[in-house]
Amino acid sequence: MAYMDKNILELHELLVSKKVKPLDLTKEALELAKADNNNAFETIAEQEALEFASNLKEPEVDNLLWGIPFLAKDNFSTKGIRTTGSSDILNDYVPVFDATVIKRLKDKKCILIGKTTLDELAMGGSGTTGHLGKTFNPYDPSHRYMIGGSSCGSAAAVASGIVPFALGSDTGDSVRKPASYGGLVGFKPSWGRISRYGLFPFATSLDHVAYFSRSVADCAILLETLAGWDELDMTSSHKEVAKYYGNLNSDIKGKKIALVREIMDSIKDEKILKDFNKTIEIFKEKGAIVEEVSISHQLLNALFPTYLVISCAEATSNNANLDGVKFGPRFGDAKTYQEVMMNARTNGFGELIKRRFVIGSYSLFKSNQEEIFLRAQKIRHLIVNRVNEILNEYDAIYVPCVSTARNPFENSVTDKLSDEYLIAENHLAIANFGGLPSITLPIGLDDNFPFGANITTKAFDEQNAFNLAFALEKALPYKNMTAGRILK
Repeated sequence: MAYMDKNILELHELLVSKKVKPLDLTKEALELAKADNNNAFETIAEQEALEFASNLKEPEVDNLLWGIPFLAKDNFSTKGIRTTGSSDILNDYVPVFDATVIKRLKDKKCILIGKTTLDELAMGGSGTTGHLGKTFNPYDPSHRYMIGGSSCGSAAAVASGIVPFALGSDTGDSVRKPASYGGLVGFKPSWGRISRYGLFPFATSLDHVAYFSRSVADCAILLETLAGWDELDMTSSHKEVAKYYGNLNSDIKGKKIALVREIMDSIKDEKILKDFNKTIEIFKEKGAIVEEVSISHQLLNALFPTYLVISCAEATSNNANLDGVKFGPRFGDAKTYQEVMMNARTNGFGELIKRRFVIGSYSLFKSNQEEIFLRAQKIRHLIVNRVNEILNEYDAIYVPCVSTARNPFENSVTDKLSDEYLIAENHLAIANFGGLPSITLPIGLDDNFPFGANITTKAFDEQNAFNLAFALEKALPYKNMTAGRILK
């Protein structure tokens, strides 16, 4: 019998009733991982996983994560397990410590099966720039369509039914957009809610630890474990961790939900709009108040360039240590440390990374800071102020995730200056700009390709985001969806 396409709660019931053992789940997950044909894996940690699972004997009834296999994006440090960031410059790097989130999951007796592919150093949104090549959407056996990035491997693995959940990181939409393409629940909490210690930094002020699951309840369960102050990350929050799963309910009567008119207008796909409008009616039937609000085109059109400047500038600084001296392989017969650095960064990075470092360095030149970097920060401030104004009046902002359910590797969104690109493909970054909790869940299928909608709430109001998503999930048939079930 197959088990790994079940969610956390279903697996927990089987484990505590002793109908299945952690070792059984681990062996199944490992076999599925080895059979993966979507290029979802950097490393399969078979020996470590089997050894860990073998030591789990008596079920912990009150521990919902006991014996559950999982995966981690390959930009989380894992002690003794190769961690590459999907970059040649870290191809042989083996950390000597676990990221805080990895440690917390291991403490809960979760079993790490392996590490998943990503866009190189988490930069990119296509799942194409990692050193192993493209990662494919499991809903497309022809391998013509993307799952999205940068957390592409984690998304593909959960959508394939290999594990019930996987860690990712979200800097602009890197979990929530792949969740839409993969028919998954993708969640990122408030900035500081989960420790980032051991996560390779990309853009520190935008980076969030995030994750994929196949149900809203699973997301709530995971946050109870992953959230909380960490003395190793001084940006982590001291706020008390709520009982997110225990407080989960679908009573949303009287909740006020805002629809952003300009984002809605940027979506041209009739199927997405039709199913999105159906979910609006579901919210209304459940007693929620749904109203349109406005964010100026000037601010929304500025999302992408603002994100690009800030993220590239921070990435340039954060990755300066990848120099062939402290980290990275040695290339050629270098005589000086300058030659070592030049060779390492020339041969160790892909073209997209090099371009982003050029943009970041240019933005940080003293003569350019006022005009480029500081201006981007001011625009970010204006965007966040407008979003917070909306959230002071409403409980949540609700929008479609993407402009199309099927995103080919030869991207059909060709006009980079159109609303369809500038707004529809980049608006999820709003939650990163403001450090706001944001959750994506599936709302429809277009010829067997899933697509989702997104709920964003006030900072540290994760419970509201979960409850609104939970109410919608209960009214839709997409909970626990996998590509295997849809494509049968």
